[in-house]
Amino acid sequence: MGGGAAFFAWQHLATAPERAPVLPDGCRDVLVLRPAGATPRVVLTEFDLRPRIAELAAGTLIEGFRLRPGAGVSPQVLAAIARDAAQGEGDGAAEILGNALSDPEGEDADVSAAIRVLAGPGESLASVARGLGVSPRSLQRRLRDRHLPPPDHWRLLGRARRAAGRLFGADPLAEIAAECGFADQAHMTREFVRWFGTSPERLRRNTALLDLACQPALGNWTGEQISTR
Repeated sequence: MGGGAAFFAWQHLATAPERAPVLPDGCRDVLVLRPAGATPRVVLTEFDLRPRIAELAAGTLIEGFRLRPGAGVSPQVLAAIARDAAQGEGDGAAEILGNALSDPEGEDADVSAAIRVLAGPGESLASVARGLGVSPRSLQRRLRDRHLPPPDHWRLLGRARRAAGRLFGADPLAEIAAECGFADQAHMTREFVRWFGTSPERLRRNTALLDLACQPALGNWTGEQISTR
């Protein structure tokens, strides 16, 4: 995606049984799951297309690494992280990922650039494809060949996340809807329910969920952060 770190590191400890919300953010996470008294396991999440709930047992520690929007890692990298986790070597997962993602552009530079631009304001499939010098169908095929969601996923999710970021202020919802490219406030509400499972009004009042919706990911990726959520 150009600039910023290759991943965003975070940790979470479930001190009691939890039902944790997970919102679409355009990113995969590498998770090192450490259940209390059990062997650690490593998973690569899929791209979320709608809100969901993750069930966590008490005592579960999650060491998470959110990858750049659209990025993934190979099974070999996941296996290396799993071996490191089993040996209890601490910071090995971050080092392994850092080495594997040292060239974040590589042969997928055009796809990474397309995702970044699609998530920005005022773009369409046609305009992004034209900027990359390819046809809309070719861009759709490039994403599909890399097992990525289609262009509209990135465009619509990016718009919703951009609007969610405006909820921290006091701007009227109708104004946010207009400035973020929705047809009207009712259109924005439908899209918020789709992506965040709630209306803009309720999301604005639910500060914990709003923080989750605005964490670094599609549309506001910067990297270089560590979160203990």
